[in-house]
Amino acid sequence: MKQVCIAAAVLMLVSNVCLAEWKPVEGKIMTRWAAEVSPDNALREYPRPMMVRSEWLNLNGLWDYAIRPRTEAAPQQFDGQILVPFAIESAFSGVGKRVGTANRLWYRRTFQIPAGWGNQRVILHFGAVDWDTDVWVNGQYLGNHKGGFDPFSFEVTGALKASGQQEVVLGVWDPTDNSFQPRGKQVNNPNGIWYTPVTGIWQTVWIEPVPKASIADLKLTPDVDNKRIRIEVSTRGDASGLTISALASAPGFSGAASSTDTTASLVVTNPRLWSPDDPFLYDLTVQLKDGSKVVDEVKSYFAMRKIEVKKDDKGINRLFLNNEPLFQYGLLDQGWWPDGLYTAPTDEALRYDVQVTKQLGYNMLRKHVKVEPQRLYYWCDKIGVLVWQDMPSGDAGIHGDMPDLNRNPISAAQYEREYKAMVEALYNHPSIVMWVPFNEGWGQFDTQRIVAWAEQLDPTRLVNNASGWTDRKVGHVHDIHAYPGPAMPPLEDKRAVVLGEFGGLGLPIKGHTWQDERNWGYRSYTTLDELNAAYANLMHRLRLLVGEGLAAAVYTQTTDVEIEVNGIMTYDRAIIKLDQSVVPLHQKLYQKPPTVKVLVPNARQGRYTWKYTTDRPQDNWFAPEFDDSNWKSGPGGFGTAGTPGIILGTVWNADNIWLRRTVRIDKSDVGEVMLSILHDEDAVVYINGVKAAQTTGFIGNYAIIPISDAAKKALKPGENLIAVHCRNTTGGQSIDVGLIELTD
Repeated sequence: MKQVCIAAAVLMLVSNVCLAEWKPVEGKIMTRWAAEVSPDNALREYPRPMMVRSEWLNLNGLWDYAIRPRTEAAPQQFDGQILVPFAIESAFSGVGKRVGTANRLWYRRTFQIPAGWGNQRVILHFGAVDWDTDVWVNGQYLGNHKGGFDPFSFEVTGALKASGQQEVVLGVWDPTDNSFQPRGKQVNNPNGIWYTPVTGIWQTVWIEPVPKASIADLKLTPDVDNKRIRIEVSTRGDASGLTISALASAPGFSGAASSTDTTASLVVTNPRLWSPDDPFLYDLTVQLKDGSKVVDEVKSYFAMRKIEVKKDDKGINRLFLNNEPLFQYGLLDQGWWPDGLYTAPTDEALRYDVQVTKQLGYNMLRKHVKVEPQRLYYWCDKIGVLVWQDMPSGDAGIHGDMPDLNRNPISAAQYEREYKAMVEALYNHPSIVMWVPFNEGWGQFDTQRIVAWAEQLDPTRLVNNASGWTDRKVGHVHDIHAYPGPAMPPLEDKRAVVLGEFGGLGLPIKGHTWQDERNWGYRSYTTLDELNAAYANLMHRLRLLVGEGLAAAVYTQTTDVEIEVNGIMTYDRAIIKLDQSVVPLHQKLYQKPPTVKVLVPNARQGRYTWKYTTDRPQDNWFAPEFDDSNWKSGPGGFGTAGTPGIILGTVWNADNIWLRRTVRIDKSDVGEVMLSILHDEDAVVYINGVKAAQTTGFIGNYAIIPISDAAKKALKPGENLIAVHCRNTTGGQSIDVGLIELTD
């Protein structure tokens, strides 16, 4: 007994020394959750909420690590300690080193099997390890796994010692962008929209005991129309003669089903359907039974939810959720963290991004070329946020009219293996409504076959064949990208049309950026007010596109990422750049689209004559009584050929232009009046001598922006004067203005 106490004391001393030695790598911004991260509390939540077991042991914490040439065997001596599950390149790892293609990253740790586990089988689980992983336990080789985003496991029972410390060793090779494997935005030389490599363990590692015959996996398929949930159970070990029992419960509901087969069908009476407005979840217990004896049991949950493309009452294809059309509007969600890279600091941090998305009025996120830990999808299920899930990209890219890649057989097989693993791992999450096999032509190959296979693999969800510019006319949607946009492709007979990326309005905020200078956005602003005004302009235009048939849109993006500063939040999540004024703008997107009437046509509706001058006029040039008889006359729009969006009527290539046009409005009671304007660059617009709107910068297509209350009051039946000044400093130039009226 005395020896045990001494040994325990020594172990505690060593442990405390290790804890004291760990600290995050300094030099980059950190999130507010960084203070909660330590070796003894690194992501302690059960990592698989869709199949929960009561007994388990979390292996997150300090592991030994070593970086060695790829050709060398496992090292005898290690370089130091790393905090798992944070990638070695991250601040939270405590290491902050690059591994490189020529090297291999090694891990080692010891653990003890809890005494209460008895003679059960033991499973070793990895949430995700990037990318090529070999695993040993107590010197016995268990196997290899290739894939940086999908969970994998090994039964380790036969490799365990009867008692004492057990040793697990991993060897991981990650070529990043020097090979073909799916890798998302990781590159060895981060720049622009490309980010830091993520090597090795980046999701939770754990072990758990299971009986000799056990539940290995669940597949839950809701059938809304027939009010049933289909429960398919995969088993491990000899389950012959055993039965499946499923118990579902929710407030006001309980149901049960059993089967001697691997599948049970449970009736859900008066189902309460899951949606962003009502993310209702049913609790589920699944048991493996021998007569009345429970052999194995797991906890899960499900939702009754249906997604499809159907025509609305105008014959336009829309995305229907639970048999009702719903415009889906969300954020491009990259899932990167300044301190953890791929890995959120805490579960609360992971939840926070979803919560902010919902609170600002978005009902969807597009998980961009990354697969998250399953707890992210749990929060989407629980909070009520729809998910479009990208397949992480890899290999080479195509552009424009280029044909699909001729991907080599090894690369193609790896893509398909990882895609299938992604779908199988995430299948049960009701929040996921669309799979995106390819993004912007990156790694895109054999598109028609891949899409047909993807639809067969999961017929309950939509498939987006190619988000971006390499559409192959298959799948459920035609998806384009437009920066800043918004825009939409032509309507189609079979597919819905969606805007997979747009916006990207950038604003670096001092003290909250990855680097102090040379930050980047698709369109840059200098103040929060400018950013919010520009965002509001996008929303006004987007609302009109919804009326024209746009079924969904994705704004870029949730947070700043490394040198990208186009997030609605800073990279450290300290500042939300958009204010609460965006919430009612978002709510209008989900309502009946407005009716649009042209009050004053612009060049898109025909050739209309303006008076103009490029010489500075008198100060009252915008007043109705001003004499413009000496000005020139010409049709709009004004500018230079080749300027994005221009319908050229009159060449303007000077620094400034002043415009006046008398128009007639035939009614006194007008609804919501907006400018329809193309400007490159800064412009100010007056109506009857009253300032109506002011814009800065340039846009590549017509914007819809509100006019001031004073300008609306200045409108009158009969003749009205519109006066415009536009200034250009560099590049192309354009100006054209009209008025539209929106009525609900």
